[in-house]
Amino acid sequence: MYEPCVYMKISITYRNEHVAESPYVINNMVYPDDCMCPIHNINEFIESWECGLLPSEITERLKIFGEINWDQYREKVIKKFDRPHSVSLCHYVIKNNEVYRKCYGKYVGYNMFMDNILLSLARKVKMPDLEFFVNLGDWPLSTDNLPEKYPILSWCASTDSYDIVMPTHDITESTLENMGRVMLDILSVQGNTEGPWESRIPKLFWRGRDSNRHRLDLIDISRKYPDLFNVSLTNFFFYRDEEHIYGPKSDYVSFFRFFDYKYQLAIDGTVAPYRTPYLLAGGSLVFKPESKYMEHFYKDLVPNFHFVPVKKDLSDLVDKLKWAIDNDDKAKEIAKNSRSFVNDNLLPKNIFCYHVHLFRELSKVITSSVKVFEDMEHIKQTKAQNCDCESAIKDEL
Repeated sequence: MYEPCVYMKISITYRNEHVAESPYVINNMVYPDDCMCPIHNINEFIESWECGLLPSEITERLKIFGEINWDQYREKVIKKFDRPHSVSLCHYVIKNNEVYRKCYGKYVGYNMFMDNILLSLARKVKMPDLEFFVNLGDWPLSTDNLPEKYPILSWCASTDSYDIVMPTHDITESTLENMGRVMLDILSVQGNTEGPWESRIPKLFWRGRDSNRHRLDLIDISRKYPDLFNVSLTNFFFYRDEEHIYGPKSDYVSFFRFFDYKYQLAIDGTVAPYRTPYLLAGGSLVFKPESKYMEHFYKDLVPNFHFVPVKKDLSDLVDKLKWAIDNDDKAKEIAKNSRSFVNDNLLPKNIFCYHVHLFRELSKVITSSVKVFEDMEHIKQTKAQNCDCESAIKDEL
């Protein structure tokens, strides 16, 4: 929405006939994202938005730390990770529903993603006072080889780190910009993938850069089985000296065209492949190699129900691919399950809800007083417009 709407009617038709109980009429005021109307406290928001149960990933990660006293952690985190050329880290404080931060590192441009979700939430819900650190890089920071555990929020977690995982900056941005501009998001993937399962080409399709040695292995495998694969590298950066072996690099292909093929591969790059939500949404069968890296929803995925697991070194990929070809009905069913999972767990509402769940639980375990530090920048609302929030309160009542 770009403007507040006092009356909305949504018609859903198929061949000019209304579907289910269409048309749906909403008599309450409907507000755009940039309305400054934080009418709920965080508990009311979770109930009103029907956010469901607290994700187990949040519970498990916060349980590692128990109570968090930032007076004890704060300087340790800054001292340990203030490495400008290798780490990008931001210290955030939310106070009276206003956002403040100070960043450490040379490359901190990704703070815009965290700023944007926090500002958007502050327009919708009365956030509790909070203090936390956000890792702006891909690799988890609080690894188990360090002498101490640090409660750092990250977009990617791993089995050998203690980082508290959030939805990736990629899916968070697509949530905030959903239909706001032309870009990749969960809904556009489903709307732009043409053709039923039966019309898709029975090969595994993949494009990407050389950010993982096993991606080079994939090229080797595909050359041995050209009837099963359409894969190639689009850029060489990590293994430039081997381009003459694994090249030539190919042109970029629209992500929507990936799903002209029945089979997709969610293989790690430097960390977890942030395209995984969109691969699962596309209606093709996803093969996922073993990995220590994980996004916020990975633990809810069921092997051989939402995806087909393969070994990290891809040594069983050909056998699993042949199985899928020989068991087309089962492969189609798994692909259908993965799309249903995405629609139940990874739509914009779910991404907002995960963040709110996380911040509510984080507020419960912080024992130190929350205060704004003198060297922090106030991140002001730039998109907020004045709306009739009183009407929203009356509608809720």
